[in-house]
Amino acid sequence: MPKEQKPSSVTEGSKQEREIHARWQWVEPAVWTERMLETLEKGVKGGKWFSLVDKVYSDKNLNASWERVKRKRGSAGVDGQSVAMFERGAQKYLTEIQQALKEGTYHPQDVKRKWIPKSGSAGMRPLGIPTVKDRVVQTALLHVLEPIWENRFTEHSYGFRPGRCCKDALRRVDGFLKSGYNFVIDADIQSYFDSIDHDILMEEVEKEVSDGRVLNLLRAYLKQGVLEGVKEWKAISGTPQGAVISPLLANIYLHPVDVALKEAGFEAVRYADDLVILCISEDEAVRAMEILESEMSRRKLTLHPEKTRIVDVRLPGGFDFLGYHFERGYRWPRKKSLKSLKDRVRLKTKRANGQSLSRIIEDINPVLRGWFNYFKHSCKNIFPSLDGWVRMRLRSILRKRSGGKGRDAEPTTRNGLMLSLRSPGCSP
Repeated sequence: MPKEQKPSSVTEGSKQEREIHARWQWVEPAVWTERMLETLEKGVKGGKWFSLVDKVYSDKNLNASWERVKRKRGSAGVDGQSVAMFERGAQKYLTEIQQALKEGTYHPQDVKRKWIPKSGSAGMRPLGIPTVKDRVVQTALLHVLEPIWENRFTEHSYGFRPGRCCKDALRRVDGFLKSGYNFVIDADIQSYFDSIDHDILMEEVEKEVSDGRVLNLLRAYLKQGVLEGVKEWKAISGTPQGAVISPLLANIYLHPVDVALKEAGFEAVRYADDLVILCISEDEAVRAMEILESEMSRRKLTLHPEKTRIVDVRLPGGFDFLGYHFERGYRWPRKKSLKSLKDRVRLKTKRANGQSLSRIIEDINPVLRGWFNYFKHSCKNIFPSLDGWVRMRLRSILRKRSGGKGRDAEPTTRNGLMLSLRSPGCSP
């Protein structure tokens, strides 16, 4: 009789490798091999990472970085070279970048400064646009450095991190509020991205990385020139919003604050520079505020004296976080979120709009559905009134076209198109 065959066994090593790969499936495989990921989890010898620059300028990493930059497109920098122009000579440019990185002669170009409107506000915020070459190099740096800090960042940090989003942060806040955390520190950091101290930031980076050429490259990016029109200056602090590497550096800078709050036993939720600390009692909130002020002072950051406050969520007033307003057990879109949506709809529903009503509805529905998908957990009474406001805008267009004033009868469907805040399969 033939021998009974035993089922093939899976070795413990291969199982562990699969588990590691599952946890780090988002990393760039051109950089992070199975062996490096295993080292990442077990801890690197000596506690610091050496010899990383060759990972930055490897052929595979530079090509993967270029593909990522190409997908995101974006504007040309100070050299006027667009993504399309770079693409026509991509291999030549990547070879030049690689050679300069190998020789330690790569120097970032100035960042082009543009001002863009703040969402839901009349103010403007600065945006730094690096050249395409610098975006490729910064992406290559990000591929190498991001997993190192992802292995260190705390659970309550959500902004610009792989596999995490605003909704995750909001769920955490909502969970603590429902569990009786009635006192919230609503923290506002003044001009955070412009206030990051370069020396303090580099000290933090050097706790994990000892490769001199990688550190020099990061310093060069921090000291990049800024070109606004014909004016040029050197940055003495901050990281330019718009730079590929900027969100990671911003998270690294606030990581010690996260650690201090966690070690003190406080529950916090941070998304980039938006931070709330949730407490059971007012006394606990006062102690948390003292620690927060001390940690911010150490990092040469300033909490806005009027906007940073302790809030009792059971009382009128509440607090805003990531577009929502939280108050007395409810949440709804904050005023700026509503204003931002209405501003976008107004642009698409001007009374002199020359498009057919069907085309106008088709144009605004993606805006409304996207907005609803984010704010669908708000109090339900917000949606009928907002839906009515949008329909009023359309009635005004119809009335204008008929030669009258005011609003026409409410439209519901036109050529099979339905105007609605509801997304397919969802209802408020």
